Amino acid sequence: MALLFAKNNSLSAVTALPTSISGGALNLISTQTASSSSTISFTSGIDSTYKEYIFKFIDLHPSSNDPNFTFNGSSDSGSNYNVTKTTSFFHAYHDEADSNTSLGYDTSSDLAQSTDFQIIHQGVGNNNDNCSVGFLHLFNPSSTTFVKHFIIRSNRLSSGGFSVDTYVAGYFNTTSAIDAVQFKFSSGNIDSGTIKLYGVT
Repeated sequence: MALLFAKNNSLSAVTALPTSISGGALNLISTQTASSSSTISFTSGIDSTYKEYIFKFIDLHPSSNDPNFTFNGSSDSGSNYNVTKTTSFFHAYHDEADSNTSLGYDTSSDLAQSTDFQIIHQGVGNNNDNCSVGFLHLFNPSSTTFVKHFIIRSNRLSSGGFSVDTYVAGYFNTTSAIDAVQFKFSSGNIDSGTIKLYGVT
């Protein structure tokens, strides 16, 4: 059996991918920047164009101290954000003093066939340097056959000086299309920060 070897191992030498290989590109659809905003809602751009959408949260800072950052979906173009969800939630944390660590499931933050807003991360501090970051993947939201799965990973700095790495996953239990998504803190406004929406090819 003949062995084939690469003659040039430099990535800079690659000028194009073969047509049979997908690039997996992220296509920016929209950007919303908060300024004392009660909510950030994406009511357009979530349709059958892509099978996967990604929301990226960048330096979200709350106006009140230690609220939860949450989201919900809509199947009526944003008139209501109350889609039934079942989810899981666990996190790891570590404090700045190197004295308190944990990894565990949090039953108070998951949902079981609930229309409530899902917690993305808990207790974001509002000190000047506190913020949270992360991403949400939403899969095939325009399907009228299957439920709509999502996965979330985020990190926040709490007011107590904890780095908290959070994992959330679940599904919108509907065969209706999800065509809008809303984000908000559980109390107060989104003082500042940016959320970007991408489609994945």
